[in-house]
Amino acid sequence: MQYMTVKQASERWGISDRRVRLLCSEGRVEGAIQKGRSYLIPADALKPIDGRSLRGKDIPEQYAAFFASIDGMKAELDRRRSLTSGELKRLQDEFLVEFTYNSNAIEGNTLTLQETALALEGVTIGKKPLKDHLEAVGHRDAFLYVVSLVSDKVPISERIIREIHSLVLMDRPEDKGVYRRIPVKIMGAHHEPPQPYLVPVQMEGLVADLHRGNRHTIETAALFHLNFEGIHPFIDGNGRTGRLILNLMLMQAGYPPIDVKFADRRKYYACFDSYYWDSDASPMVNMVGEYVRERLSQYLNLLKD
Repeated sequence: MQYMTVKQASERWGISDRRVRLLCSEGRVEGAIQKGRSYLIPADALKPIDGRSLRGKDIPEQYAAFFASIDGMKAELDRRRSLTSGELKRLQDEFLVEFTYNSNAIEGNTLTLQETALALEGVTIGKKPLKDHLEAVGHRDAFLYVVSLVSDKVPISERIIREIHSLVLMDRPEDKGVYRRIPVKIMGAHHEPPQPYLVPVQMEGLVADLHRGNRHTIETAALFHLNFEGIHPFIDGNGRTGRLILNLMLMQAGYPPIDVKFADRRKYYACFDSYYWDSDASPMVNMVGEYVRERLSQYLNLLKD
């Protein structure tokens, strides 16, 4: 492993030598080795996040180190050079195909990853339902709309949620953007969504609570996702819409969007069971956080000094 000195870390992180030594002595620099009165620090070590950035946040002890680690990676990414517009577009295009494939596959879409990419280019895949093609296009348009909302700094509201859903369900004009009017059951789930007459009230409360909370963004986004899917406000498209809103919340706070993998669907579904059976949101919080950390790591590897 390559190491840097306290002085080199000080210059890289923009803080004093004394502050670097203090962080090392407190065990906040992962992998740091003490040599006499000084330290050797892994060359790829990230600057520990300033604890003051989390002040005022209601962060449970179980998440404190986890969130600090993620925010340390985010701070390091912000410090490094920016990606060019061309690089950003390439990464966004690649993410969009994978996100569309995985999110739709979780809900039963039969297009493969390669077929999804072709469908988004306007190619018709033989022997595959038109519905699957339209779902791919609708999800793409919904994600691009989410990106525009982030750029324009538009706050989340019931209207925005309905508009995202309208794009997701572009092939169902009678249902898009409309709260369900009949009772539903989620196949295989241990939770029964509320009766239709309660949906508007619960959605209003869910959005209001979002703007009143003082939690870390990752916990807020995970809890919103759990409760949104529990309300199941639409007759169809709730999962895809919920994951788009999850990404909207993350991106609004400066985190990269995440892609819940089709291969992880059992683990993903288990998060809902933990919440509605045991009132334990931690599996979903941890899953979202790990996905965010994975994406940040990918960006940091691209931007190595």
